[in-house]
Amino acid sequence: MGAASVGAASVGAASVGAVAAARVGAGAEGLRAGAHGVPLTGEDDEAPSGRVSPVVGARAGAAKAAGALEDDDEAGEAGGVVGGLRQKLRTQRRLRMVALVSLAAVVLLVLPAFFGLRSAGNDPVFSSLNSLDVPSWAAEQVDDQSSGSRWCFIDCTFRERIAQSEKPFKETTQAYTSALSAAGWQPWKVAECPEQPVSPEDGTYSCWKRDEFTLDLWVRLPECEVDQIAAQDPAAVPAEGTTPADPKNCTGSTVSIKVQNAIVDTRGKQPDPQESPLVGETPDPVLSNDPLLEPTPSAS
Repeated sequence: MGAASVGAASVGAASVGAVAAARVGAGAEGLRAGAHGVPLTGEDDEAPSGRVSPVVGARAGAAKAAGALEDDDEAGEAGGVVGGLRQKLRTQRRLRMVALVSLAAVVLLVLPAFFGLRSAGNDPVFSSLNSLDVPSWAAEQVDDQSSGSRWCFIDCTFRERIAQSEKPFKETTQAYTSALSAAGWQPWKVAECPEQPVSPEDGTYSCWKRDEFTLDLWVRLPECEVDQIAAQDPAAVPAEGTTPADPKNCTGSTVSIKVQNAIVDTRGKQPDPQESPLVGETPDPVLSNDPLLEPTPSAS
């Protein structure tokens, strides 16, 4: 009996070892199957080792397709963002271009036209004469006239101002002389100033110079008094429809100011030397067969 029991125990131990070895082998096969494909789960756990279950493959394909769609959507969204940025940049470029063109038009066209019209309407010489510090009684009924080009194109500008003064020409001359000296004008002693002599009883005449301009100041008797003197001349014929002015109301003086560019004012300049005639060689005499050129034969 003891020997039989020992034998049975040995047989039981051997069977237990066989079962354990079988289970270890199955575990190793499962690990190898997991290494070759996706581990089998759920209903497909009984699939042969080393192969992927159809259900698992379908799920993997669907997941891959879904990932591809997501990638396409992300790429489409990225493309839309890039396109929007490009459109925005194009719009900004157009706006900058329009702003630059507008600014260039203002600088090149509008501003020169504005300053040109402004300078044309405001002559700097007349503006300078307006700024002279003369009393208001010496600059009444101002009349400005000009001709020529300010830039001396063909002819330089010739400016003339005629004004009326309430006081006699001596006081008026003193007022204008002081104002011109204070403004920087210098007396200019030059021949032909004036071109015609002016009687001391009729007025004063003086010339001035500053920078590139020359100025003639002529303060004389008022025009009404000149008309009265002319009317006393028996040779003068009065104009039709005119009446002589009342001597009591004929007071004051008339101021005449002429301004021109010094470059065209020929007073005080040396005249251009006259060109000497051309001196060339004496031409050779021309011989001909004219019988009148032959000497007359002497009588025999």
